[in-house]
Amino acid sequence: MRRPPSSLLWYFAFFIVSGFCGLVYEVVWLRLAMASFGVTTALTSIVLSAFMAGLGFGSWGAGKLTRNLLDSNRPRALRIYAIAELLVGVSSFAVPFELRLGRQILLHLRSFGGWQSAGYYVAAGIWIALALVPWCVCMGSTFPLLMAVIRKTNRAASEHSFSYLYLANVLGALMGTLASAFIVIELVGFRATLSVAGCFNASLAIAALTLSNRLDASTFQEKPAEKPPLLQRLYGLQDGWVLLFLFTTGMISMAMEIVWIRQLTPYLGNVVYAFAGIVAVYLFSSAVGTEDYRGWRRRHQPGESASTWTFLALAAAIPAIAGTPSAFLRLSGFEFVRLATIVLFCALAGFLTPLLVDAWSHGDPDRAGTAYACNIAGCIVGPLLAGFGLLPWMSERRALLILDVPLFAIAAVTAFRSRPAAQRAQRAGPAIKFALAGGAAMLLFGFSHDYETMWPQRVVKRDYTATVIATGQGFTSALYVNGISMTSLSPITKEMVHLPLAFLPRPPRNGLVICFGMGTSFRSMLSWGIPTTAVDLVPSVPALAGYFQPHAQELVASPLAHIFVDDGRRFLDGSNESYDAIVVDPPPPVQAPGSSLLYSREFYAVIKAHLRPDGILQIWYPAGFGDTATLASIAKSLMQSFPYVRAFDPKDDRFGPGGILFLASEEPIPVTSSATLVARLPAAAAIDFVEWGPKPAPQEQFDWLLSHERDVRQLAAEDPEVPALTDDRPINEYFLLRNWFGIHR
Repeated sequence: MRRPPSSLLWYFAFFIVSGFCGLVYEVVWLRLAMASFGVTTALTSIVLSAFMAGLGFGSWGAGKLTRNLLDSNRPRALRIYAIAELLVGVSSFAVPFELRLGRQILLHLRSFGGWQSAGYYVAAGIWIALALVPWCVCMGSTFPLLMAVIRKTNRAASEHSFSYLYLANVLGALMGTLASAFIVIELVGFRATLSVAGCFNASLAIAALTLSNRLDASTFQEKPAEKPPLLQRLYGLQDGWVLLFLFTTGMISMAMEIVWIRQLTPYLGNVVYAFAGIVAVYLFSSAVGTEDYRGWRRRHQPGESASTWTFLALAAAIPAIAGTPSAFLRLSGFEFVRLATIVLFCALAGFLTPLLVDAWSHGDPDRAGTAYACNIAGCIVGPLLAGFGLLPWMSERRALLILDVPLFAIAAVTAFRSRPAAQRAQRAGPAIKFALAGGAAMLLFGFSHDYETMWPQRVVKRDYTATVIATGQGFTSALYVNGISMTSLSPITKEMVHLPLAFLPRPPRNGLVICFGMGTSFRSMLSWGIPTTAVDLVPSVPALAGYFQPHAQELVASPLAHIFVDDGRRFLDGSNESYDAIVVDPPPPVQAPGSSLLYSREFYAVIKAHLRPDGILQIWYPAGFGDTATLASIAKSLMQSFPYVRAFDPKDDRFGPGGILFLASEEPIPVTSSATLVARLPAAAAIDFVEWGPKPAPQEQFDWLLSHERDVRQLAAEDPEVPALTDDRPINEYFLLRNWFGIHR
């Protein structure tokens, strides 16, 4: 019998590359969907659910397909696998087009539902599903297809083929996480990164087709005539319990990942590298657990793993201490200690998931497809449970406690389930372990604390988007969103409104503020006596205006005031309104994930469609948080979008680095005297303008602002090599290569 040399190694390599590409697609498709449909938690959940649903349908469907697939043409499974990989590669070009097309279609379907309504999400969800699910079905089909090939070419290895391929897939996903976040996207942008992944998928297809041509009929082992052995029941439980365990581990793992991200953001920072680090640790630990299982199974039976569930339930409680605001753990360089709290749980989940699938399937691709689909179904429910069912109503620590309950329930079932007579004498051991783990978990939850407890005086609000904290008094007050300081009571939040409105050669008729913050800019615009619209992504942020503004209720109740909870870019897409001034105050830090969508050329194109011909856009850039390349890139994107751009860099030592106020318009923003600007201020606006200084009179304050003007061309020239910031090239978010090695894209 002739067998291709090292064929199993080929399949392992296939799944490393496939896992790499799958992670890249998930990350980039999510970002492209945000650019088209809005940066909201609901949209993120829709994209991830569509992605996972496609994987689940593909795994289940391909498992059913393999029942009789090899009987008529045995190399066919490998060829179908090649076709699936080729189709996944096609998605790298198709999905960006489909998402852009969906955005245009929804713009013409405004009557279907308001842009803040459930109708919009239904329409967006349907389109995203149509765009992503077919390609993800192809991704999900690869597990059963290759398992079917292994079952026919190497029956001895087939019984545990899922864990073999699962390990390769997780390792590939880990490589995809690190390569895309830390290298590829910064070098070539999102769409070129997709093209790289597409080329890898095409290479997989060619390699699989080549390998299939080397497999003749003698390569495949005939199906044995005797009946297959009866499958041993895991832990003595009915088969349905195994599927329930798989669903539960998928659900809890993904839900906890959502909780960890919100819990660790205050300590790791609100940057893409922090999120990539969490995912990388999750995948690396899972790979270690899977490899440990592959060694463990050679010396043990699956039923001997019962106590592992007790350890998993205990490990799920350990991250509760990660959110505790310990002075020791806040020291620079100790962030990894918090991140390390998730390692044991991820490793144990990586151990148990392939064990359950192997125990259920015994190498049968049909059963493996069903089992893996159950696990993926849990992965679909998990983020929705955490994002919409737990985090809006409770702290991260309590959410972890709730999520740990099902794991302790499974641990109880496996610890106290009746065993054969030979093992009954050992029941005390699992029971003692379960009791000790339960006590240890109670201590961990009891002695841990949530991030907000570091402020004795605070108001905390939670919603499906973020945990929002208001604390302090007066000028020491602060607004935190997921532990990140957003803004303060600073004169610059007034200047970003009064400066563009005063530069208008006529009285303004209305204005728009994107990013509500403490409500200062909103209040300043209302002082002009004009209809003022404010948009913020986080529902709890406008709800806390009363903490910072003395007359917030009167302001909100004003017939001139209109507040919307929405993504600013999506809000404009769904609006027919034109404005005299649009004030954008992007959330800090300037490197925050998704923030580039408020600095890009594509966003400015949307802005221009909603500015009156002589209207003025104000974009604030927090200079103290960025770098030279980011500043130059933003300046270039503005100069390429608007013919007239001016920049002011006021500094006030009382409030720290103020940042740069960019003004942009389709018509000239003439050099105007401070006296003329003061004459345009309504009486209420003049009072508001100097309320917090730094100068006592409006004319002195305008003199001070005008004296800090910067030449926009010089700002752009500070880094001549950096390109203009676009949706595809988020210069501000990806910066490690240029900061560490001076590499520009």
